[in-house]
Amino acid sequence: MAKTAVALDRALTQRDVDGTPGAATPRIVARGDGWTVADVICTSGPRDRSFEEQHACVAIAVVVGGTFQYRSTLGGGVMTPGALMLGNPGQCYECGHEHGRGDRCVAFWYEPDYFERIAGDVSARGAGVSFRASRLPTLRGFSPLVARAAAGITGSSDVAWQELGVRLAAAAAAVDGGSARLDAVPPNAAARVTRAVRLIERHPDAGLTLAALARDAGLSPYHFLRTFERLTGATPHQYILRARLRDAALRLADAPGKIVDVALGCGFGDVSNFNRAFRAEFGVTPGSWRGLSTTAVAP
Repeated sequence: MAKTAVALDRALTQRDVDGTPGAATPRIVARGDGWTVADVICTSGPRDRSFEEQHACVAIAVVVGGTFQYRSTLGGGVMTPGALMLGNPGQCYECGHEHGRGDRCVAFWYEPDYFERIAGDVSARGAGVSFRASRLPTLRGFSPLVARAAAGITGSSDVAWQELGVRLAAAAAAVDGGSARLDAVPPNAAARVTRAVRLIERHPDAGLTLAALARDAGLSPYHFLRTFERLTGATPHQYILRARLRDAALRLADAPGKIVDVALGCGFGDVSNFNRAFRAEFGVTPGSWRGLSTTAVAP
């Protein structure tokens, strides 16, 4: 099980004991002049009614656990781990959990003037000061940022939160400026594929195949593959690989064990393949990632 799921499972268990309605609970982990970062755990499920909320500032939420449905005036869809939920000040939205209980996000909140300065620096590449899309998929370019955010809230490493927030805002503004979007997926198909996403997140090292995932979803391999990619922005193989690599990044930051043991523990049968995949995803070797994680200093 991914380390990011431990706190979420604990919160869901406590909700069952208390018998309370589902709710999103933010824990502020860092803040500064114009920016705030929070670890947000939501315990809502299919029986909880979603209600309209409003973004108070510019928001980028990094999904690190669970899934949920995001609906806003800019559109919406299913949010999966590794994806980014985007919001503009004053924008109304709803989050629902029709397909499963609970999620965990690292929310970055920016005052409009602060975000505008960052977005202005990438405006030459088509970025604007307001998001045009409601969400961004699990793109490789965001993988190091997502892993850093997850490592920070789980205590696997210290994180320079302001630097991470600036990098995340600039990257999201640049990609959003290029109109990177996800296609809509029919509700019934989305529910089936979301179950597969949750299975992958719980057991990324289980050797899940396209045929097995499609069979469990009750879809043909072709329709499952097409629907999965439309929903997540990645093929099942790519998504499983990224889930394993995120898990490996957390383990490397958290423990001093051998890299080969991390590779095998995350479902990689060959350490050389693991090294190549890790470097392609994060831009550094596993050893360098561990060194960066242990030497980072929070502001």
